[in-house]
Amino acid sequence: MKLNQEKGALYLQIKNIMKDRILHGVYPLHSNFPSEPELAEEFKVSRITVRNAVKELVQEGFLETKSGKRTKIIRNDAIAGRIKGKRFTELLEEKGHKLEKEWLSASIEHNAQQSEVYELFGEQSVRIERIYYLDEAPYTHFTHYLSADLSSIGLEQLNSQSLYELIKEQNIMLMKFQDQFAVEAAPAEVAAYLQVSEQTMLLKRLRFSYDENGELIEYSVAYYNTIIMPYHIDYI
Repeated sequence: MKLNQEKGALYLQIKNIMKDRILHGVYPLHSNFPSEPELAEEFKVSRITVRNAVKELVQEGFLETKSGKRTKIIRNDAIAGRIKGKRFTELLEEKGHKLEKEWLSASIEHNAQQSEVYELFGEQSVRIERIYYLDEAPYTHFTHYLSADLSSIGLEQLNSQSLYELIKEQNIMLMKFQDQFAVEAAPAEVAAYLQVSEQTMLLKRLRFSYDENGELIEYSVAYYNTIIMPYHIDYI
């Protein structure tokens, strides 16, 4: 099938064609998705272009990829990929709030044995600390931990790019997020950054981010000063 360069990125054209085939039952639910060589031959494009199209379909919830196995069709209804949560920062910006971020530090961490981070990543991890300001007031403090394998992602770019964009540039697709919430007083250092007393109870969020193979890529601890603004999620 011939694609039209004037209609936009080739991988998006392929994605839309394959998505339409899935929705109309050309590829049945739970069946194997065509291989990269097959699609590259059909559309006369590179395998990288095909791979990017497949990643889009995986992200939208239609396909599932596993190392060493064929890609499977796991959803074939029009709702797939449409129900998603908007990021909290997007909701705040849509409501006219001003958000700014400041990267505080980025370093290789030597994890203490028996600590939670040691259990997740072993002896070493990448530790990144940042703070978000809401309408110029300190609002959220984040501490991110990444696998030490990601120590070369270009941490000097953290002021100009988001952490997740940098991870994506390493050809890592974050496919699953698990959040855990609690209410507790923040550590003294965090309380100082957020300009609250050490006894102030804050919303604490733990996040576990996994790639398409189920490998943990990021673990983060965030404290929100919900006295300024409640934590809010909309699902669309």
